[in-house]
Amino acid sequence: CRRKIGSKENEMSTMKKFHWFWAWDDEKEEAWLRQMAQDGWHFKSVSVPGNYIFEQGEPADYVYRLDYFVDRKDMPAYLQIFEDTGWEYLGEMGGWQYFRVESRDGSAPEIYSDKASKAKKYERLILYLVIFLPIFLSMMNITSRGDAAYLRYFSFLAEAFMLLYIYAMVRLIARVASLKKKVCWS
Repeated sequence: CRRKIGSKENEMSTMKKFHWFWAWDDEKEEAWLRQMAQDGWHFKSVSVPGNYIFEQGEPADYVYRLDYFVDRKDMPAYLQIFEDTGWEYLGEMGGWQYFRVESRDGSAPEIYSDKASKAKKYERLILYLVIFLPIFLSMMNITSRGDAAYLRYFSFLAEAFMLLYIYAMVRLIARVASLKKKVCWS
């Protein structure tokens, strides 16, 4: 879906696009955002997971990086570090912070200087998931007690979500282990 915004002199075309990514595949998401920019579609925002808005412009080679950070009280200092190193902050969705920098020579700069620091990004996400696990388990317990049809349906959805939750935890732990293994062999 595309839409024109503004006057004729300053016509701006935007596009809404749905694109899903898993937390352990954030590098694929970064590559996708870079390709969109190279095609002339520049990231403007993301709302509910997967709902992106792009603005049409001149093709450019922007490198995008995602980080997971939810500590609101430390957000100003956190963002200042990125700004000081040349990264433009684009916004946030569900704890995922979006940054970009223009690549002048085709390279793809990283926001982390080493694999151990990159592993900490996934460890922060795992911690967040672990914190919410007891809440989720108590919700499952409540729904399993009732006999009403809607509770059985909700219980089924909760069990399916729990399987996805466990799968996500395993994938994220494997991602951390992979990065830490690379540190040991480097």
